[in-house]
Amino acid sequence: MKNLSSRTAGFTDSVIRRMTRVSLQYGAVNLSQGFPDFDPPQELLKVLREQALPHQYAITWGAKNFREALAAKQKHFTGLDINPETEIVVTCGSTEAMMAAMMTVCDPGDKVIVFSPFYENYGADAILSGAEPIYVPLVPPEFNFDPELLEDAFRQGAKALILCNPSNPCGKVFTRPELEIIASLAKKYDAYVITDEVYEHIVYAPHEHIYFSTLPGMFERTISCSSLSKTYSITGWRLGYIIAPAEIVDTARKVHDFLTVGAAAPLQEAAVVGLQLGDEYYRELAALYTRKRELMLNGLRSLGIAHTEPQGAYYLMLDISEYGYEDDYLFCEDLARVVGVGAVPGSSFFREPVNHLIRLHFAKKEETLTEALNRLENIGKLKK
Repeated sequence: MKNLSSRTAGFTDSVIRRMTRVSLQYGAVNLSQGFPDFDPPQELLKVLREQALPHQYAITWGAKNFREALAAKQKHFTGLDINPETEIVVTCGSTEAMMAAMMTVCDPGDKVIVFSPFYENYGADAILSGAEPIYVPLVPPEFNFDPELLEDAFRQGAKALILCNPSNPCGKVFTRPELEIIASLAKKYDAYVITDEVYEHIVYAPHEHIYFSTLPGMFERTISCSSLSKTYSITGWRLGYIIAPAEIVDTARKVHDFLTVGAAAPLQEAAVVGLQLGDEYYRELAALYTRKRELMLNGLRSLGIAHTEPQGAYYLMLDISEYGYEDDYLFCEDLARVVGVGAVPGSSFFREPVNHLIRLHFAKKEETLTEALNRLENIGKLKK
């Protein structure tokens, strides 16, 4: 028989989702795949329980009331007047939003800049779009970038840059001066910026999330991707979106239409109430994750386990250098099997040969995190 598509040979299945299966196999506390074990806001659940919701297709690019609520919410936080009729397309999660954005911008052979470490989908998105990723390192432990290396990537003819802010997996929040460097290079080399801002409301003081599209002259060349998954703890609802200028959204809607037709109609209706929540909800969300972050950081300090300190999102990375493993995937398997905690090998996020970092997430109940920390007391058993 003829060979299957060669474009898929450059990547594996999702290592993150694979580690969830490993966690289930060994009964480990799953701190690998980043989804909560607590309920969404009760306002959303009340609508699901009590209202009659549509069972047929919504408008392909999103239900009108959902787009209007989203435009109002984003205007509140960004100050931008977003036209819900022409500048939004609702997608099946931010995963589809990123893929649709890539296919909207890129032709086969185009080049796209990706910061490393990166969420594993970005490299695959580039390859599936026929584009060539150019990787620019974010250097631990602060995960800063070298402006000269970044400009060198633009010099290679990059058509777009992917910006995850706050960043998965390292929890970096890009500063205004860093974003201004990226913006100036995007202008200089006439490139688009595709942003993934799903953790926009999970940021730790004194750090601040700045929407890239709000920088002077940047809305015109920014494709902003995000979702409701992390903000409202509804990762299974798969409600994402793209916000961009009308001419970009017009193309993105065509791509989206033939990828998935549309996001789930009843869940769009139920989620409108979430988009209409007031500022207090977002303050409480930030406070909730700040407590979880401190619980994890204090626990890891007391156990003497080397780790990064995230500025945003809900991930941190452990340094496993002292345990003597050359293979971080094998370490994560042993961590699940022997210690009972699920993690993701850092090598799945880095273009560089990084084998000494693993990712944990803390989007869990405090009792779940405490149980994970209790189990991590036995991490010394893995020393070779």
